[in-house]
Amino acid sequence: MVLMTVPDMRPDDVRTDQARVEEALRLLFGVPVALEVAVKGLGRGSGLYAWWAAPSTFPDLPGPPNGNVASLRLLYLGRATSLRGRILRTHLRRSGSSTLRRTLAGLLVSEGYRTTWTDRVVLIPEDEARLTAWMSAHLHLTWAQDAEPATIEGDLVRRLHPPLNVHGVDPEHVQAAVVAAKNAYDASSRPVEPS
Repeated sequence: MVLMTVPDMRPDDVRTDQARVEEALRLLFGVPVALEVAVKGLGRGSGLYAWWAAPSTFPDLPGPPNGNVASLRLLYLGRATSLRGRILRTHLRRSGSSTLRRTLAGLLVSEGYRTTWTDRVVLIPEDEARLTAWMSAHLHLTWAQDAEPATIEGDLVRRLHPPLNVHGVDPEHVQAAVVAAKNAYDASSRPVEPS
């Protein structure tokens, strides 16, 4: 990788990918906040975000503990070109665009989440709202702004092994229950066959 410098900056002022990873880890492993607090603090810039939950939420899916709040474990790590947009408009609203929501609905199959087919499998509107309420009650969030989150996301996922992440995780750390939940969700509705 070629490091580009900005006029008036010395080459040692340019942050390396490793320095960005370390800064992201520091922020992502900060104190997770409730969603009602997070939505007030999320910026529109790009970055990475981490979802946290108590171990009892998904006891069979252990994630690394948060160093500041030992009662919370990492569930999922993602990136966004707009942190505010990704969290508010996707992860807290639309299962069709959120891998996290689809995975959660699949894992919470005993809660009776219902799906329908649009151009893909989505939760019915009442269950979209119900899943958002569940997320607000059970999940916490941290985030780290970064100008190019795609360049460091893979390193973070490989290092942390978030249990709900499937892509980018070393094969030995992919959780079979998560893959099964995603597959069950995807198979829960199909396009209507023409008569």
